[in-house]
Amino acid sequence: MAMLSRRDMLKLGVLGTAAATLPFERGATAANGVSRIAESRLPAPFTVPFASPPVARPVWRATDDGYDFYEIKQQATQAEVLPGYKSDLWAYNGVPAGPTIKVRRGRPAVVRQINNLPGRHPTLGYQVMTSTHLHGSGSLPQYDGYANDVTGPGQWKDYHYPNHQDARTLWYHDHGLHHTAENAYMGLAAMYIMTDELEQGLPIPHGDYDVPLIIQDTMFDERGSMIYDDHGHSGLYGDVILVNGRPWPVMKVERRKYRFRFLNASLSRGYTFRLSTGDPFWIIGTDGGLMQFPQRTTTFRQSMAERYEVVIDFATYRTGERIVLENLGVQNAVDYDGTRNVMAFDVVGDATDLRGNAIPDLLNPKPPAMDLVETPNLRTRRFEFVRADGQWAINGKTWHDAADSGYEYVWADPGLNDTEIWEFVNTSGGWFHPVHVHLIDFKILDRNGKPPFDYELGPKDTVYVGENETVRVIARFGPHQGKYMIHCHNLVHEDHDMMAQFRVGPPGGGDDPVKAAPCRDLPAPEL
Repeated sequence: MAMLSRRDMLKLGVLGTAAATLPFERGATAANGVSRIAESRLPAPFTVPFASPPVARPVWRATDDGYDFYEIKQQATQAEVLPGYKSDLWAYNGVPAGPTIKVRRGRPAVVRQINNLPGRHPTLGYQVMTSTHLHGSGSLPQYDGYANDVTGPGQWKDYHYPNHQDARTLWYHDHGLHHTAENAYMGLAAMYIMTDELEQGLPIPHGDYDVPLIIQDTMFDERGSMIYDDHGHSGLYGDVILVNGRPWPVMKVERRKYRFRFLNASLSRGYTFRLSTGDPFWIIGTDGGLMQFPQRTTTFRQSMAERYEVVIDFATYRTGERIVLENLGVQNAVDYDGTRNVMAFDVVGDATDLRGNAIPDLLNPKPPAMDLVETPNLRTRRFEFVRADGQWAINGKTWHDAADSGYEYVWADPGLNDTEIWEFVNTSGGWFHPVHVHLIDFKILDRNGKPPFDYELGPKDTVYVGENETVRVIARFGPHQGKYMIHCHNLVHEDHDMMAQFRVGPPGGGDDPVKAAPCRDLPAPEL
């Protein structure tokens, strides 16, 4: 068994009384007794070449109705994640961390998700069901990835996406009831990028200089298989950092500006990013798309499911210089020596193309949700995220309460196009909660009465709610009626059972999220 690193020991000391409330085993052995792979058998950081996920191509384009049709297969595969080892994964179209779907605003897409997975998980033994959530999309309820709207092996479902919002970085991932964490950990997570005329017309980096970064942590056993250990439903923390499915990769860059789309696709790990040189990032976009003004920062914190569009200027470096993207960590995470580095950038020469090499002072004059203003007459709702009797709950209730009501009980019921203030309250000192609200974008008003961080000054759908913190957000609820979910995006917490639902509009309003567009048995119709 590998010994705890010095950083692990320091972490235990720093946690103090909070550590006593966390049922984490900080050793090197998972709950099933399988030892994690020795550090000596892991690749040295920055030796694996960086690669972006492939881009999905539509199966066909409907010219009359004006939409694109994609076919995605959820399938078991083997891939060499660690050099020299084959790991069993589940992946969309068999591609780790992909494929990326790219669309334009105003042109809808239909994505057929086909479940070709095994009937039971090979090691955990649960019956496999999936539900695909396009995170960041204002979809109708039946296409939103409602947790109980599941598709089993040998079944398929067509998801209709309106693509009516501002340009943004979205992602699609599994949302199946009570097994979202395991399914996503196995690999069911990928990017979905939407562009529009405003975003494409700005002189910011585009094309090869617009780069997705899907960041995850995982843990492997001595055979190269992934270990799943959620430490008593508290959280899963791996010792290997993957970027686009590759461990600690190194990317060759030119001396110019690059735009990186940061997605934290980890189950439980938050990150605080900085460059090894101490040079600044320029944050130009958040979950809901471009910010109004770029924000300069030398560090930024990112919880699970948040997205940030970040510009790094490599023109200030010499050819041959290496810059490391580092992780300073967050409170109460389980850190290892390997989690302090994320990836590296090697500067290989002068820019071959200087188009899209600027950061305008004004990015988006009217970002969605950012024009909302707090007024005395707005309704305020309070959501408390707590753990009690081994269950993660919101306002003392869990998804079981929704199930017991026939999925009619809701935690909130704003009217269509109503504007409300929602307070997310975390009274725990032992963990943070990334709170995700489906359907809508929101604006962060404050944290414990203080302004949000500068890099959060853009439209959001997920917010880091820290230990002993109250975060207030404001949102307009629409454009659809019906039932949607709100949950902690520590997917282990969501599965056990920190998930609630709200309804936009009156009871019975909107489409039923399960019955309006049910899955179908294979074979699917010919395209």
